[in-house]
Amino acid sequence: MLNYKLPSLLTITCNSIFLLFNPSAIAQTGIPQPSQVPLNLQLLNNPQGNVITANTIKLTELTTPSLWLAQEISQNKLLDNWIAYPGNQTESNRVDLVVNQQIWSLLDYVERYEFVNRLGSAARKDNYNMRVFNYQGDLLATYTCNFQNSPPTCNIQMNIQYKLGSTS
Repeated sequence: MLNYKLPSLLTITCNSIFLLFNPSAIAQTGIPQPSQVPLNLQLLNNPQGNVITANTIKLTELTTPSLWLAQEISQNKLLDNWIAYPGNQTESNRVDLVVNQQIWSLLDYVERYEFVNRLGSAARKDNYNMRVFNYQGDLLATYTCNFQNSPPTCNIQMNIQYKLGSTS
């Protein structure tokens, strides 16, 4: 199993934009913490149950979340794949994006933020929270919402470690 840590996070609340350097402060906004379940890359080639990937197509209905258009317009093939998990009693709906680390590392902070915000907004429309990983299982960013609020209140967390170009 892959394990990840969030050493330092920059959090931005989408409705009122403010910076937090203490991840535990997110709880004060009513927005849930991102899922702690590790990324399972094996599901990309062998989706099980209700799990959906970029390669899953439902012939009888629209597939949710619908990230195919976002993947098509993703700059420089940044988004390689995703794994979407329907919610259950312990976890909310979640989509894990897998990005090309080489391209991610070429983007500056604003470009990364724009990518996370654009795809997080697309996932939010289908009531999905989002996490962004590389193929090594490193958590790069999250887009997490409280869907009980109308409109939903969301936070973006960016791993500062990768913002500064460090890969360790």
